[in-house]
Amino acid sequence: MPTVTYPAHQIGDFLVDYEEKVFEDVKAAPGEKALVTFHTVAFEGSIGLVNLLQALRLQRKGFETSILLYGPGVTLGVKRGFPKLGDEAFPGHQNFNKQLERFMAEGGKVYACRFALQALYGHGEGALIEGIRPINPLDVLDVVLLHRQQNAFILDTWTL
Repeated sequence: MPTVTYPAHQIGDFLVDYEEKVFEDVKAAPGEKALVTFHTVAFEGSIGLVNLLQALRLQRKGFETSILLYGPGVTLGVKRGFPKLGDEAFPGHQNFNKQLERFMAEGGKVYACRFALQALYGHGEGALIEGIRPINPLDVLDVVLLHRQQNAFILDTWTL
């Protein structure tokens, strides 16, 4: 029977070379824009949180960055908590709220489709995190097209 001859991993060990960066660190040119769209349900996978972090990273690279929440994506932008709004029922329960609040505090813009908010998920505009701008469902395509016309980087997030 083979035996394991390697020592067990220890807390604090490095398992990969995290310092090597293969590509140059790209920064936005003055006036460059980015749009990150979300058509994903909160807590139904990692893509919502991962691309919120990507949006923040784009912003920190100098892109004028906007987030579009539409369809099930509006679920990322509602106030949550239990037993009261703002309470964290379990570790990570407020991840979406905290990331969106940080993104907006650093200058990012967040838009949420009013149709999805009310017709699909039964929320009013008062359910949105402060700073999120509700928009007409006809604006959903137009915000994407405007960013396209401005040669913006667009990252589409879909899970449904």
